[in-house]
Amino acid sequence: MIIPSIDVQNGRAVQLVGGKTLAIDAGDPQPIAEAFALAGEIAVIDLDAAMGTGDNTQVIRQLVSKYRCRVGGGIRSSDQAWEWLDHGASKVILGTAATPDVLSKLPRERVIAALDAREGEIHVKGWQEATGKRIEDELPKLDALVGGFLITFIESEGRMQGTQLKYAEELAKLASKARITIAGGISTAAEIAALDRAGMDSQVGMAIYKGDLPLSSAIAAPLLSDRPDGLWPTVVCDELGRALGLCYSNSASLAEACKSKRGVYHSRKRGLWIKGESSGASQELLRIDLDCDRDCLRFIVRQAEPGFCHHQTRNCWNDSDGLSLLEGTILSRSQAKSGDSYTQRLLSDPDLLRSKLLEEAGELADAPNLDNAIWEAADLLYFAMVAMRRSGVDLAAAAGELARRNRESKRSSVQEGY
Repeated sequence: MIIPSIDVQNGRAVQLVGGKTLAIDAGDPQPIAEAFALAGEIAVIDLDAAMGTGDNTQVIRQLVSKYRCRVGGGIRSSDQAWEWLDHGASKVILGTAATPDVLSKLPRERVIAALDAREGEIHVKGWQEATGKRIEDELPKLDALVGGFLITFIESEGRMQGTQLKYAEELAKLASKARITIAGGISTAAEIAALDRAGMDSQVGMAIYKGDLPLSSAIAAPLLSDRPDGLWPTVVCDELGRALGLCYSNSASLAEACKSKRGVYHSRKRGLWIKGESSGASQELLRIDLDCDRDCLRFIVRQAEPGFCHHQTRNCWNDSDGLSLLEGTILSRSQAKSGDSYTQRLLSDPDLLRSKLLEEAGELADAPNLDNAIWEAADLLYFAMVAMRRSGVDLAAAAGELARRNRESKRSSVQEGY
């Protein structure tokens, strides 16, 4: 899998050669993160903090608030690591501080130990200080304490000359619990595919920034197909993960989807197919996922009305029910130009809506048995969703906020994850 990388120095996204020489100043990290988020998780590294010359905390916090980011660079203590987790970082990357004492105070699955090495010798403090320790010796000591390792081959970093595949494969055998991410020199889709087959992820920056490795090619690198036409089945889902239908993709459609951030597929009848181009039922592409067998894609999209299916239904099974159906009904009532529905009355009378919310919340809290609790919960959800619609909030936005909060793992509630 691909982990796109954003290195931040003086508030700007940069790429360095060997961790020293500036090769690319890409400017504002925000639009880069927006593009990279299609691939899923992003690695964001604070170079100034790593080198002890300052920090980019505010810039990186803005990225963390919007995207799934693993954050590293200058995290020297468990307290600093917790600060990033509390602000919603999906994971933290520790280098100098990746010691058993510090790691034991952090949630294992949310921590990555950085083993940055030149010719196999680990370097710390922004790659400026050699430790005399080797990756092969240190990795097994930390394996049970972290969820992953970031291994950077410093001598290859930014040089676009390929990574050290055989060495990486040897190191992968030493990690029994943690997943390894390799960085340094990765410049081709073939390398990403090879590392993925060996159970490792690829952290890539320079090749994508230079355009030598398109993001779509990096995402698709591990994909396989047993179809004669070589197409990849693509399950299309909305922001809540609800399946809308099945399409097919190839390298050309995936490239256009990443470029335009739209639902673009390969039609077996029409070729390149931009969903909604003629019907208006367009899709904003939010994320692309690969399944565990690497033979299927999932597109997470924001679907425009009237829906995905050509029969003008939300999905191809026409089975909207529960909250999905309720949300659609409330939306249609709110947009109706005439009528006297109860929903319209609630939307036009804030005092009535407020009183019903309080009333139903109390009745749910006092529900004497299971059946009554189910009934009251349904009532409360209806009034809550009317209030959400009145404020312009949909279920996907609320779910996104819950996901963001879930990443804010406060120390006192880390076991609950919320």
